[in-house]
Formats: sequence, structure tokens, C-alpha cells
Amino acid sequence: MRMDVLTLFPEMFEGVFNSSILGKAQEKGIVQLRAHNFREHANNKHNTVDDYPYGGGGGMVLKAEPIFSAVESLIEEDAPKPRVILMCPQGERYTQAKAEELAKEEHLIFICGHYEGYDERIREFLVTDELSVGDYVLTGGELPAMTIIDSVARLLPGVLGNETSAVTDSFSTGLLEYPHYTRPADFRGMKVPDILLSGHHANVEAWRKQQSLRRTLERRPDLLEHVELNKKEKKWLQDILNEQT
Repeated sequence: MRMDVLTLFPEMFEGVFNSSILGKAQEKGIVQLRAHNFREHANNKHNTVDDYPYGGGGGMVLKAEPIFSAVESLIEEDAPKPRVILMCPQGERYTQAKAEELAKEEHLIFICGHYEGYDERIREFLVTDELSVGDYVLTGGELPAMTIIDSVARLLPGVLGNETSAVTDSFSTGLLEYPHYTRPADFRGMKVPDILLSGHHANVEAWRKQQSLRRTLERRPDLLEHVELNKKEKKWLQDILNEQT
């Protein structure tokens, strides 16, 4: 997969792209990550990429010309059409399901804005997706883009050392993940649940599913509205509800 970022601050991505999982994924040739300064595509002698909004008002607006030119410079004629993603607080709320959708693409282009906003023609005629990482406003789109890139890259085959990790993560199944424990089995009197030490894999798997249901009910009950449970899972969930009442 190839992921390109259009930003006024490409240096912000150097540490993120070259460290940890993303750095290793690039070394393996699984993903190609690049940050580009779209100021290089400004069409004026001062290299300005923003201007005052028509009709007045506070703040500056990113111009259409440099953004269109920067995106077009990254598109190869014979390659599949990329998804062009605008980082914006007005966009669709980003979810694990969206990460899984984007992980199927070959090329993603992220547009990170600053200032007051974007020329509306960027939204209407250039981008394929508008995404928001939450109901709050940041200085720019760089941090949200980093978040999305990390969440997408880790889903690509070969990126994680353990291929089952991404499958069992919170939200991947629609539920929050079950609790984890490691050695020692007894730490300052705080003990690991006996069932995890039993070696009975079927019982461990059932316990984990029950704990996942319990944690989701306690912390994010809204997620249960969108999860299909089988008969056994529905009974477990009802048992948990009965305990609480």
C-alpha cells in the first residue's frame, strides 16, 4: 500500500513514519509512506496557499489550486484511482470499520489543512472521503492523519508480528477486548483468574468472550446495539445483566 500526506509541516511525520510498527512495515516493503509540502504547488511568487474568504469573515481559507495540483501530481495514469481523504471536523466519524475498509485500498492520499477551512471546491470535486477522529477541533489535520495511517497500516498482512492481534483488538469484533494477564500469576496478592491457568482452551475462549461482553456492557453499551450475538452469547449477556440487577 502507498499512503501520501499533503501537509504544510511534513517534518511532523518523520518520527512517526520511521519508528515502531510503521518503520518496520516500510523496511519490509509492505507500505510506502510519504509526506509532501503542498506549498510547493502554490502558483504565486510568495508561495501562499491561503486567502481571505469571499463574503468576509474571520480566518483564512486554503486555496483550491495548490491542493488540486498536489493531489494530481501523486496520481499515476495506469494505477488504480486513489482514495483522497480530507481531514476535517465536519467529516464522518472514524471507526475501526472504516480502517478495515481503507486497508483494502492500494493508494490513500490524506489532505491536512490549517487555518479556517478549505475552499469548498476541494470537498465537492476532489476528495472521496471526509474523516474526523472526534468531536473536537485541532490545530491541523496532521495528528488525525497519523492516527488513521497507523490504524490502517497495522491491518495489512505482515505488519504485525502476531497476525491474530488485529483480529481480536477492541472494536474489530464490534466489542471491547477482554482483559489480559501475564506472569507472575500472583503479584502482590493480585492473582490471575484460575481459568487462564487451567490449560483448557475451550473454557478460556468462553471466558474471554464473556469478559468481552461484560466490558462492553459496562463501558460502551452503545456498541451492543450493532453486534449480532448467537444464542449462547445472548444468554451470557443476560446472565451479566441479571448480576447487575
